[in-house]
Amino acid sequence: MIIRNEEKKDFEAVEKLTRRAFYNVYVPGCTEHYLIRLMREHEDFIPALDFVLEDEGRIIGNIMYTKATLTDETGFVKNILTFGPVCVALEHQRKGLGKMLMEHSFQAAARLGYDTIVIFGSPAVYVSQGFKSCRKFNVCIEKGIFPAAMMVKELIPGALDGRRWLYQSSPVMAISEDEANAYDDTLEPMEKKYQPSQDEFYIMSHSFVQD
Repeated sequence: MIIRNEEKKDFEAVEKLTRRAFYNVYVPGCTEHYLIRLMREHEDFIPALDFVLEDEGRIIGNIMYTKATLTDETGFVKNILTFGPVCVALEHQRKGLGKMLMEHSFQAAARLGYDTIVIFGSPAVYVSQGFKSCRKFNVCIEKGIFPAAMMVKELIPGALDGRRWLYQSSPVMAISEDEANAYDDTLEPMEKKYQPSQDEFYIMSHSFVQD
């Protein structure tokens, strides 16, 4: 297996991989494959941190990054990263491959000079990769809210120094669900259906950590 940067020839394979990995996980259907199409053309996308995991010539994993910011109470803006979608082919999951792909990207991000990553996801998945609750780093969203699904990883210990930070993702993340669904309808049909993971996602995405 090798990890390398995504190339234009990989785009279709990565989109198919992403669609299959996320379909019906968080909602009936998914929007992640549409998001990565938009990300690649956006100014906040970081091609140097766009990696694929390849096994005998077949792409079985992918991770992509965009720029994000943290702003402290004085108005100072700190440039940071967020990643996602990140996925591994269904038949290769639970083998540590996602961890390997993420760790490779963390090292590359540090070499580029970034010291902080903020993501939204399941703590059960990401705490083993060194992510902690945003509350522990005093990183919030608007109105001082600390989402339970928002996690932070310092690539350099002490990078956030305890001050209050306001997180802002790239505008590319605010995709239109209608446009995403319209795009999905042009692809090979897949059955949209309910799965228990959708309720788990709803609960986590609507939960907050209190002071």
